[in-house]
Amino acid sequence: MQHTNGHSEFAERRARLEPTLAEARANAFLTTARPNVHYLSGFTGSNGAVLILPGRVILFTDPRYATQAPQQSDCEVVVAKGPLLAEVGKWARRLKLRSLAFEQNRISFEEFTQLRSVLKNVRLKPVNGCVEALRMRKSASEIGTIKASVRLNSIALEQALEQFQPDMTEVDLAAEIEYRMRLLGADGTAFETIVASGERTALPHAHPTNHPIQRNQLLLVDMGASVAGYASDMTRTHALGKLNAKTRRMYKAVLESQLAAIEAVKPGASCTAVDRAARTVLREYGLEKYFIHSTGHGLGLEIHEGPRVGRKEKTKLEPGMVITIEPGVYQEGLGGIRIEDTVLVSERGHEVLTPTGKELVVL
Repeated sequence: MQHTNGHSEFAERRARLEPTLAEARANAFLTTARPNVHYLSGFTGSNGAVLILPGRVILFTDPRYATQAPQQSDCEVVVAKGPLLAEVGKWARRLKLRSLAFEQNRISFEEFTQLRSVLKNVRLKPVNGCVEALRMRKSASEIGTIKASVRLNSIALEQALEQFQPDMTEVDLAAEIEYRMRLLGADGTAFETIVASGERTALPHAHPTNHPIQRNQLLLVDMGASVAGYASDMTRTHALGKLNAKTRRMYKAVLESQLAAIEAVKPGASCTAVDRAARTVLREYGLEKYFIHSTGHGLGLEIHEGPRVGRKEKTKLEPGMVITIEPGVYQEGLGGIRIEDTVLVSERGHEVLTPTGKELVVL
């Protein structure tokens, strides 16, 4: 997110962590996870830690970011000469901290050991997913950035397909897509672009190969851009020439399943109910057993974040959540079809953010 919104949004996010500190009975909270550092301070560098105390916030980074950190962040900035955790330890002693909440879901055992050695007299209190829980509901400015990311992603696909020629390899098309994203102003990709053709479309996370994309086959593209740190995610499955009746029926089933799941998206609906809507349609077509992953996931500063839209996910949707809806059917030896949009949960229902059409396109 750009820094034009002033600092108030970051301060407000940090204020929303106060109940976590109270619950953990901790004097301060520490995060070293890059997306959470970005979310709470505005800092986008690769090495940062944020220490939040009542009435004071310190962003720790290294000399590479001595200029960038104060420009991006509204926090007090400490530039550490050595390891960040050692510097945090020094400040903990200076501030006479007795207890510190840390993110058990975000820290490696090695970091935990370091933390314990630099904070010998401080009680470490593990907390789990507290920043991620805040991140699930996006602010107006975050939604604006995600919309920009989604639009750019769609234009990049459109432009890349204009360059498409049969016998182009999967790697060529993936590179063309990523080049278009960069030209349009993306920071980069949100994840490695998936381009699969023919039988390889049955691999949900196929890596592009030097395999030429041939006629009378399926072509699946799953792509996401990162714009100002925020991800977009879209999958489209195209036909190259003629498809047999079985594959066309499969496409129709996946599209109906996706539309049914989108229809189920509204405030108060559980993620389970959205997932069930997708599976019910595929069951009617006798294809449910070929749907081998969850219906979708939240996205924002990370490509996969809460809530997960799956069978056992009880989370209720709330306005401001941004999720993907991406049912798919994968049959070994025949191929796979997946259709994915980015969807915003709105006050009254939902808004599909992805502008790209979903009718079967023949290239």
